[in-house]
Amino acid sequence: MQETDRKREKMTIVLAQGIISCLMALMMTFLFSILPFGFGPGWLGTWIGRWLAAWPVAFGLSLGVGPLSFWLAFRLMHRGARGA
Repeated sequence: MQETDRKREKMTIVLAQGIISCLMALMMTFLFSILPFGFGPGWLGTWIGRWLAAWPVAFGLSLGVGPLSFWLAFRLMHRGARGA
């Protein structure tokens, strides 16, 4: 595999983690902002503020947890293949 392919693959994974963390933070802050009181006055501003605070945290955590998750998934899916 060429070096440029590896860099592109790594950047694709980081971009995917950015998109996933963005969408997860968006959905979770949406749910947590409507559950207690519903759509009250100022709801949209509160939701956006919470999302902007949550996304960088979610992205940072995904960078740490992502590689561990991929490693764990690989180990679980290939645990019996070594002895065959």
